[in-house]
Amino acid sequence: MSIEQTLSIIKPDGIEKNVIGECFQRFEKGGLKIVATKMIHMDRAKAEGFYAVHKERPFFNSLVEFMTRGPVVVSVLEGENAIAKNREIMGATDPAKADAGTIRKDFASNIEENTVHGSDGPETAKFEISYFFEKNEIFS
Repeated sequence: MSIEQTLSIIKPDGIEKNVIGECFQRFEKGGLKIVATKMIHMDRAKAEGFYAVHKERPFFNSLVEFMTRGPVVVSVLEGENAIAKNREIMGATDPAKADAGTIRKDFASNIEENTVHGSDGPETAKFEISYFFEKNEIFS
């Protein structure tokens, strides 16, 4: 077991549904510590840069539109195997396939408006965290 950090985003639909506190509670109950957090409103350039890996995918434009329609909460979560633990707490990308009790099963509307984002691996987490946070904003 290793201590890791991962990026979490509560997406615009999660903000609209007022489930920020519920998401944070699930992260903490799941053994993750919130070591940085802030609410931001991404502009198009910021969202396109963050999701650049998906630029050629058919859903890219609708994803950028969704992520810029309102504020999001970006956080750094830390704990033992934080990446896998966060992904377990979030549930499957498609809420219809997510396990009961996961954030996406309980709050997401569909595969696009799925309430939360989490890093999928160590290299991704490193990039994503640095995309939104300076080192002096993270408090392990």
